[in-house]
Parts: sequence; structure tokens; C-alpha cells
Amino acid sequence: MKINFIFSLLILACLPANVADAKDLTLNNVPAQVYFSPNGGCTEAVVAALNHANSEVLVQAYSFTSKDIAKAIVEAHRRGVHVEIILDKSNRSKKYSAGDFTAHTGIPTYIDSAHAIAHNKIIIIDKKTVITGSFNFTKAAENSNAENLLIISSMDLAKYFIQNWEVHKGHSQAYMGR
Repeated sequence: MKINFIFSLLILACLPANVADAKDLTLNNVPAQVYFSPNGGCTEAVVAALNHANSEVLVQAYSFTSKDIAKAIVEAHRRGVHVEIILDKSNRSKKYSAGDFTAHTGIPTYIDSAHAIAHNKIIIIDKKTVITGSFNFTKAAENSNAENLLIISSMDLAKYFIQNWEVHKGHSQAYMGR
């Protein structure tokens, strides 16, 4: 299900976890789309957004196993879009992982092992579009799970997500794959 509407209170859910670090933003007339799964078009929405990326895609995810999303990320990279990915340490497994896949395609891939679980689900596109929510970038999230996905177009909001992404990249290790 896709719903277009304006969010003025979105920032409450998107501010840094430490309230002392919270920034006060007024977000008026911010376009956003909301999707719900199962079978609510979350994957298609992520792929469509990635297909429109022009300059940069920053991904922060526990992992991703959706072939459609992985393909769209690689295609963006091949189009010359700057792509970087931060994944959870579970991607350093004995099995072939999302980290192995992205690293082997030449996409700079990092492992965030500073946390018990690096459980973010964030994609930032062209410093203005933020994709976030409970939706894991997996086939099960699209077809089986009850998930939500939020796509917000706001350069102001994207700045906060980029800053947070950079903090996590700063303590992550480059991953070359197995």
C-alpha cells in the first residue's frame, strides 16, 4: 500500500537516540511515501528509488538478501553512482554473504562490529532521499513479514542520516570479501 502525505512530526522518529544530541527541525511540506508488507510494494519502492540515484547511495543494513535490491545497488554502482555499504559483523560468516557480494562487485563495503548488532535499515540517495523503517532488505520482509518502509525526500533530514552513517563508517572496518 502506498500513501503520499506530508510529515511534520517525522523528525521525532529520526533524531539521534541520545536526546541531548537531538536537533530541532521543522519539516513542513516534506513529501514521503509509506509502504507496508507483506506484499505491499516495499521492494519495488526501494528498487525504483535506487534506479533514480544520480550521484550517491549510502547503505546501512544488518544485511540484505533481496536479489532485486542487490541488483539495483550494483546497477547504480555500474552507472557511476558512488555507492558505499556498511553491514553488520554477521556478514563475516563462513557462508557467502551480502558483504561478500558487494565487495566482489567493487562496492566499498564496511563491517560495523562496534555494536552487539548493527541493525540499521537505511539507504540515503543523492543526499536528499532517506529510506528507512523496519523493512529489512530481504525477500522474507517483502513476502512474509509485517514491516514498514518510509521514503522521505528532505535534504535537511538526509544530513542527519549522513552524519550518523559517517560515524558508523568511522568505526567500521573495510571488508574485501572472502
